[in-house]
Amino acid sequence: MTTTGALAAAAAPSHLLSPTVGAAAAAAAASGAAPPLAVEAMTVRYGRTTAVDRVSLALAEGGVYALLGRNGAGKSSLVRCLLGQQRATAGFARIFGRDVWRHRAALMAEVGVVPEQPDAPPGASARRLARLCRRLYRGWDDDGFEQRLRRFAVPPELPFGRLSKGQQRHVTLALALAGGPRLLILDDPTLGLDAVARRAFFEEIVGELADRGISIFLTSHELPAVERIAERVGILDGGRLLVDEDLERLKHRLRRIRLPRAAAAGSATGEAADAALEALAPLRRETRDWGVEVVVGAYDDRRFERLRAAVAGGAATVSSLTLEEIFTALVGHDPAAAAPADAPAAAPAGRATGGSPWQV
Repeated sequence: MTTTGALAAAAAPSHLLSPTVGAAAAAAAASGAAPPLAVEAMTVRYGRTTAVDRVSLALAEGGVYALLGRNGAGKSSLVRCLLGQQRATAGFARIFGRDVWRHRAALMAEVGVVPEQPDAPPGASARRLARLCRRLYRGWDDDGFEQRLRRFAVPPELPFGRLSKGQQRHVTLALALAGGPRLLILDDPTLGLDAVARRAFFEEIVGELADRGISIFLTSHELPAVERIAERVGILDGGRLLVDEDLERLKHRLRRIRLPRAAAAGSATGEAADAALEALAPLRRETRDWGVEVVVGAYDDRRFERLRAAVAGGAATVSSLTLEEIFTALVGHDPAAAAPADAPAAAPAGRATGGSPWQV
């Protein structure tokens, strides 16, 4: 296959899928252990629109799982099913091994939730909200709640509706943590916050991980923050789970390869170079003034050395990608791009679609 053919084939979903999609769920089932959270072959449809398409994933005990996707990818539908607020069309959501739809009331006593949009009564103060929530949790921590209000500089008696967005999020987090949850579900918790408030929020999460080791499932567009705390990452696109993989492994296999113009031009007819690049599973390419840049999905040191040996002058170079760059390479969109929640996703753009990477 020529490099043109390899790039065209890379546009097919099978070239984007992690070889371990659903692997954590399968491993948990095989061991007989019930993970804190598991999704099994979940499908959610709205009429003829499929928002979530046969998704399976699992969160390890004490782990942090980040579910990523552009707006409209299906994250909100999946989270609503995780919380028992919506019934999946097919498949299951389980928390601590129990079906969420059937046992929501009992399970939520062990789950802390920070929703995408805080929904507390606007006239209730933080302390009044705490008094209401205290009745629902046996292990309610008043001291911890008050300490967080002080740390976040939240006026405890000011009505919730008069607090800033950052203060409202911090109150919601303080309420979620005061119940002593075994599992914390965060649905885009820093949406609309400024940089200082976002940093304070995630620092509190990191502190909780260190102190208590609770299990965390989150969705977020704050990919630099996610990269610092997540152990496993799922990426949704058009309702399908493209990736379900340990973050470090994902960062190892997706890399950026650069070929200067002279090297690319000198290899235009090289079958060995074509084959070497194909073995690295090219996903996306961009032509630059200086040459060509290719993101590959199956990086391996030996495969890369074969590519380097095949191009003119051995001028190929490789570098790592951030999580944000990986996200963009796989779904082809800015992760902060706006779209209606769970709207039908547009066809992914920006993937490799033919044309030899040696042509610049």
